[in-house]
Amino acid sequence: MQQALDFLAETRALGDLIAPLEDADYLQKTGFKAWTIDMVLRHLHFWNKAALYSLKDEAAFHTLVSDLMSALKAGSLTEKEAAHFDGLSGKALRQDWLQLAEETADAFAEADPSQRLAWVGPSMSSRSSITARLMETWAHGQEVYDQLGIVRQNEDRIRNIVVLGVNTYGWTFLNRKEDVPQPMPHLVLTAPSGKIWTYGDESTAERIDGTAEEFCQVVTQTRNIQDTNLNVQGSKANAWMEKAQCFAGPPQDPPAPGTRKTREKP
Repeated sequence: MQQALDFLAETRALGDLIAPLEDADYLQKTGFKAWTIDMVLRHLHFWNKAALYSLKDEAAFHTLVSDLMSALKAGSLTEKEAAHFDGLSGKALRQDWLQLAEETADAFAEADPSQRLAWVGPSMSSRSSITARLMETWAHGQEVYDQLGIVRQNEDRIRNIVVLGVNTYGWTFLNRKEDVPQPMPHLVLTAPSGKIWTYGDESTAERIDGTAEEFCQVVTQTRNIQDTNLNVQGSKANAWMEKAQCFAGPPQDPPAPGTRKTREKP
């Protein structure tokens, strides 16, 4: 599956970004819930492992996530993830995370895209599973890029996240127990390569124009819509962009305007 190769490419890009860091640098707090870079990597590492187990050893997957819901309710997810890796940190954590990501990508690259896999919520196809890993790597990578003062240079593999954002249009509203406005607004997005990607009903007056990168930032809630240059026309389009959520779990609000941005280097 191409999605597995794209996941690996995004993982390696984040790995290259943090390669020059010293162990102490991993303790920097990012703009996402004050998570440190260590916490970000442990989170990605834990869920990459869960995805690999779901593909290769379902019993091991269920063992890994057996007490997850209680940890989520108690607000101790990051502590659980740290404990699972015995507090692995810094450069050693980076190396372990990259190694497992390679193994995960290799396994999914050869998998049947339609194979159903167990997950914390409903089961999903293997293609959806590895796409979710790509999305989360990209989304959580954003706070690391922001903290280090680096503007990420994206590639067209972010189309996977655009598609996920489109496919979760209805989910964004249903998850909040709201009616889904129809039809979905028309999207006209400029890819990193300059290509134009379009989705939705072209005849509707509801429309969103701009870069694919900023659309991905909004649907992954790494930016508030007010902090982007997306041109949003229509009440349905505005409602979507104000609460878009392409990831599973209870409804989450986007960051407040001005709170998530690339940090200026001293």
